[in-house]
Amino acid sequence: MFTYGPTTTDAHLRQVMALQKANLPKNISIQEAREQGFVTVDHDMETLRDMNTPYCHSAAWTGEELAGYALVMETRFGNRIPVLVPMFELLDEIPWRGKPLKDWNYFVMGQVCVAKPFRGKGVFKGLYLDMRDRLSDHFGLVVTEISSRNPRSIRAHKKVGFETIHEYTDPEGEHWVVVGWGWK
Repeated sequence: MFTYGPTTTDAHLRQVMALQKANLPKNISIQEAREQGFVTVDHDMETLRDMNTPYCHSAAWTGEELAGYALVMETRFGNRIPVLVPMFELLDEIPWRGKPLKDWNYFVMGQVCVAKPFRGKGVFKGLYLDMRDRLSDHFGLVVTEISSRNPRSIRAHKKVGFETIHEYTDPEGEHWVVVGWGWK
């Protein structure tokens, strides 16, 4: 039913942006955000394109329709997205399996989202498996942070195999759970 693979065209990225915008907290109710989850960052096309090179984002398709996506964000993007600066400032020092993250070759999963009609159908896990299959030769682990206001996402990440490695509160008072999934 679903086909997984890299985002390779601007048309793919435009579909990612449309799904992203539909799931921003400002575009959904508080109840929907609590029950279904939400995305935090509203990426522009230039940033999405840059993040997609050289390692492409993962996408799930049903026919021509985007069912979901997971974004690759290398650590070189640490200062580019203001809401993520606090995370990047502390990531390198967070320990993972006895060594600080800076001693690992890792990337940050920049955002994951599954379209409403396809939630609960394995798309979330499929996106991460595609990402692992394509990128595990280049990276030892993937790290991401999840707002504690998004328990659905925290549960879904743990189900895939992510482990909580750190928690912190940013300067605006948002509480974040940092999770990692080791591939090596």
